[in-house]
Amino acid sequence: MQSYGDSQSKDYQNYRRSYKEGYLFGNLLRFNFVKTQQMKKFTFLLFSAAFTSASGSYGAVGEPAPVKPTIVFVHGLWADGSCWSKVIPELVEQGYKVISVQNPTTSIEDDVAATKRAIDVAGGDVILVGHSWGGWVISEAGIDPRVKALVYVAAYAPEKGETVPSLSEKAAATQLGSYLQSVDGFVSLSKDGVTKVFADDLSAKEQEMVYAVQVPCSPNVFKAVSSNTAWKVKPSWYIVASGDHTINPDLERMMAERAKAKTTVVASSHVVMLSQPKKVLEVILEAVGQVK
Repeated sequence: MQSYGDSQSKDYQNYRRSYKEGYLFGNLLRFNFVKTQQMKKFTFLLFSAAFTSASGSYGAVGEPAPVKPTIVFVHGLWADGSCWSKVIPELVEQGYKVISVQNPTTSIEDDVAATKRAIDVAGGDVILVGHSWGGWVISEAGIDPRVKALVYVAAYAPEKGETVPSLSEKAAATQLGSYLQSVDGFVSLSKDGVTKVFADDLSAKEQEMVYAVQVPCSPNVFKAVSSNTAWKVKPSWYIVASGDHTINPDLERMMAERAKAKTTVVASSHVVMLSQPKKVLEVILEAVGQVK
């Protein structure tokens, strides 16, 4: 028979056990509640961070990279598109699209047409770079709205109404005429002309190459009358070749000043892009940088 004392002792133990279990259960509920709130806060912060990061990434991806202009080279008389071979590789390496026009040098109309085709192929903004007679060509073709700048390399920059002879008369004549020869109605430059007045600061091997790749021109180019002066409406740069024996350096300086072109004087023969390619590259990149 259970005594009253034993019954009271058991009731007390049951009470303590119930209290302890209730206490533990309450703490567990509180712990779970706190933990749940912390998880919610963490999840919110994580989501916010992810959203912010995603928004930033979207902005970076959504912004198109600046499109670089195409550099279109236009060679002069008694040369071909390969005369830019020392400048083109560096531009390509820097991510520029490059086109070197192959002028037929049969007339100003034919050469301008060839350059306009190159502008069409470029399909966007263009920087025109002309050497020698190529300057005449880019002065005509450069009025195209896609052309953003002109770079003249020891080149003609004619005023409206001028011809090659009338423009050349504005400075002392060079010895170039003594080395021209005509065959079947086309004019070419003799080997002595290459070595003495055209590319006189190049190695003998390079001079042989210049002579070999030259394209004889039609006398029609000397009859061309300038009708457009793109240098009046487009930013222009001019490289004067101070050692030029093909176009008088004084004439080059006069044309550069008349065009209000940013002028760089380089100690070089007429073929500056072969003699001092780094200087030519610097001027081209300066033009690109200022018209972006």
